[in-house]
Amino acid sequence: MKALEIDKRFDDNQEDILEYFDTSKIRMINEEPKRVNIDFPIWMIKSLDREAKHVGVSRQAVIKMWLAERLQGLNSKVATI
Repeated sequence: MKALEIDKRFDDNQEDILEYFDTSKIRMINEEPKRVNIDFPIWMIKSLDREAKHVGVSRQAVIKMWLAERLQGLNSKVATI
């Protein structure tokens, strides 16, 4: 199938065109994980572990969620300036 025909089917909303693509290797830009090491004081580890247990996720997930929230807040502030 030619690209113009896929474009037309998409534009006309005739069908789901994803079946024509190999999506097994799709990657989001800047979404590849990169390992970093951070040293935390014991009191922070204990607090993170309590929060992780409370929420039902891992310590790493808590850290990621909190960092993502903070960074998204910073990015939205920068966008409005």
